[in-house]
Amino acid sequence: MSQPSLRLSVLAGLLGLAATCASAQTQQQVAPLVNGMYGALEALYKDLHAHPELAFQEVRTAAKMAEEMRKLGFEVTEKVGGTGVVALLRNGAGPTVLVRTELDALPMEEKTGLPYASKVKAQYAGRETFVAHSCAHDLHMASWVGAARTLVALKSQWKGTLMFVAQPAEETVSGAKAMLADGLFTRFPKPDFAFALHSSPSPYGFVGYRAGPTSSNSDGLEITFKGRGGHGSAPDKTIDPITIAARFITDVQTVVSREKDPAEFGVVTIGAIQGGTVGNIIPDTVVLRGTIRSYQPEVREKLLAGIRRTALAAAAMGGAAEPQVDLVPGGAAIVNNAAVVDRTTAALKAALPGVQIAQVPPITASEDFSEFLNAGVPGMMFFVGVSAPDDVAAAMKPGGKPLPFNHSPFFAPVPEPSIKTSVQAMSVAVLTALGAP
Repeated sequence: MSQPSLRLSVLAGLLGLAATCASAQTQQQVAPLVNGMYGALEALYKDLHAHPELAFQEVRTAAKMAEEMRKLGFEVTEKVGGTGVVALLRNGAGPTVLVRTELDALPMEEKTGLPYASKVKAQYAGRETFVAHSCAHDLHMASWVGAARTLVALKSQWKGTLMFVAQPAEETVSGAKAMLADGLFTRFPKPDFAFALHSSPSPYGFVGYRAGPTSSNSDGLEITFKGRGGHGSAPDKTIDPITIAARFITDVQTVVSREKDPAEFGVVTIGAIQGGTVGNIIPDTVVLRGTIRSYQPEVREKLLAGIRRTALAAAAMGGAAEPQVDLVPGGAAIVNNAAVVDRTTAALKAALPGVQIAQVPPITASEDFSEFLNAGVPGMMFFVGVSAPDDVAAAMKPGGKPLPFNHSPFFAPVPEPSIKTSVQAMSVAVLTALGAP
């Protein structure tokens, strides 16, 4: 039997051992357990929200996660892949189940006006910046701790090993690779299943799922256009890299609109332009930075090739030297395992009757949870709504107020229902994978 066939056979066997969902008794216990611990989880969430840290700088955050897991009896290893934390709890023979949370925040200013809003500043890319948990990693961490507490409380009802992983640097799609390179699946057990959740601006009380491709491929671009600087009143004496960069920004979108299959997803966004100091000086160089997103490998390659070709052509048209084009591979698309999704969603529907469980389309954002799955671990990321239902409904009406999405300075999850749903959903997912009787 080939290795892929063997892996599928093992997966099918393990799934066969797991019940379609946790027992009725276990289902009835999860919600009261979560309700009882919510006050502590809310305090943890607000503390994390007020003290965010950037990628690979999550020293305080990681220490807090490690402390929480030690108090629960987990065997904890810190500084895995930089600032990552691995917490293991062995409870007899059975599957090993990985549960991932992220540690890092974003280099941006929060504008929610919440009493626990972040006012933190840090150094980023050589400058001082505000820092904020505007992607809800703080909520993910609180839910991660809550799921661990729930599973420990139900320890008599399952067998196996919990592998709770707190991953650094998700926002730079580099933390998962760093942990794997530091021996995540060699120094510690390689899991049989892996789960992660992500907040969504959908209504709270909602869990979204899908099998197959669930997020996008992510690549970064940095292009330095080289010109010849001079006085703004005499552009004929210069080679203006600003006009070359402007031409590229416009022309590169034809790669998306004219070369890519219109039915396939693909995005090229320029998010930063740096060049020049004052209005009457033409600079020597201009630097562009951006992001490239896609689902399919062939679309990814077409976009990368088109970006490079367009940059070279823009410089040639301006009579400039060849630009420096750096296309940096980022996170690969998350591909949820269909068997895991089917079994888990059946369990969620049975265990969480008050929660809407529905299939959702793939998201255009990227996530490096894919690194764990691509290392040969079948798993699933699902999405949990965090917005007030009335706000969502209002935003969907013609002319309605737009709903703040992840990475918005106004993004503000509603804590209690969002955290409770997240903890319950993750607990049920893990119990199902562990084959709780």
